[in-house]
Amino acid sequence: MSEAHEKLARILRTDKDNILKIDERCSEVTGKKGVIEGLVGENEKRISEHLEMLGISRDASSKEVFASLVVKAEKDEKRLRAAFGNPDASKPEDLTRVLQVIQGVVGSKKGFFLKEEKAREFLTKEPPKKVIEYLGHSSVQEMLEKEDLFEIYSALRFVEDAEWMNGVFFRQYETLTPDDFEEREIRLKVLDKKWLRAADHFLKHKLHNISHLKEMGLVFVIPATFGISGEILRMTSLIFHYCSEVPYYSDMFRTISEIWASFASNLTSLLRGDVIDRNPRAREPEENRVLWLVVQRYLAKDDPNDWRLFVPHINPEAIHWLRAEENLIEALRLRQLADKGKIKTNELEFWSRMDWVGDFFRDDDGNDILISFDLVDVVMSLVKKKEYAKFLYHHEEALWNKIFMEYFGREGLVKFSQEHLLRGYFEI
Repeated sequence: MSEAHEKLARILRTDKDNILKIDERCSEVTGKKGVIEGLVGENEKRISEHLEMLGISRDASSKEVFASLVVKAEKDEKRLRAAFGNPDASKPEDLTRVLQVIQGVVGSKKGFFLKEEKAREFLTKEPPKKVIEYLGHSSVQEMLEKEDLFEIYSALRFVEDAEWMNGVFFRQYETLTPDDFEEREIRLKVLDKKWLRAADHFLKHKLHNISHLKEMGLVFVIPATFGISGEILRMTSLIFHYCSEVPYYSDMFRTISEIWASFASNLTSLLRGDVIDRNPRAREPEENRVLWLVVQRYLAKDDPNDWRLFVPHINPEAIHWLRAEENLIEALRLRQLADKGKIKTNELEFWSRMDWVGDFFRDDDGNDILISFDLVDVVMSLVKKKEYAKFLYHHEEALWNKIFMEYFGREGLVKFSQEHLLRGYFEI
């Protein structure tokens, strides 16, 4: 076992044997040698280069490194705001302009989504009383005649209570068949300002104004501003994230539609974001095979010591964030072209392919503190008023994905994640 294996295991908080087994088995399968050593070497090289860009030493303290990354994100927030014409997130017209740029980057995509007539049928059978009352309509029929269907479905998430949604409304999804789905374009939508009062609790809880509906093929934005640093950077990156996640799950919907009998149960599992909650390996795999979990949520948000975080796994969420960061850089490039050189450099390239990069730095008491160089972790810390080294879980999940990609490529990562998402694990 090399120092590289030990270093990687320490960063990921996993057993050293896990990294060694991955390396031995995946090297055997792919013929690629020295992958772990190369990855750890690249991690060190990237950190040294980026610290130099920030103007600080490799021996800098953890607080100095963290503070420099946050300051960099603050500057990039200002650059992005300027590139988008200093949008006010509380104004629908400004948000529409931002969405137009985002649409230009991701393009128009079709997906396999719930038919509008079926969506209306569900509302008719189980009327959302709180939404109807909030809008001042006398019946669900009147609401459907006068309101936008996609706005109603968006509002279900922040107007109706979770007990009714999960115990009543979503129970209808258990009756769905592939015939209830159709091919249509993914929608990016700014909600009407009339929903702002109803969304107040949602906004305060989430601290962002974006969400999505996988089954409807919708990404929606609530016109609201928090007046906090990093707001536009976080908002645009999250929209890009959902623009990756929605078509990813649309592909899954198409796949499960091939087996009629299990379609509804598989669909509801995907929408719930189910993750395997038992260790599927009752015994050691045959032929020294390595068992990988497929974890479609950020488990560390709820429990940073969840056992599934410490075993080999891949995470689709980290795939979507990687695409989002790439799209964010492309968005600023397009604004450069539109502004005919007014934006001299694309400063967001600093964060390019840094999602998996991180290392330990000493604090003032001599303790080693893990610092993430992932843009999302840094921006989340910025939005949360610069809480010191609070966010690490995006980096850690991206690093597990990076290990897998080094052996099987990015296409292989996506392929394995989709093929084994419902089962929750696979062996190599």
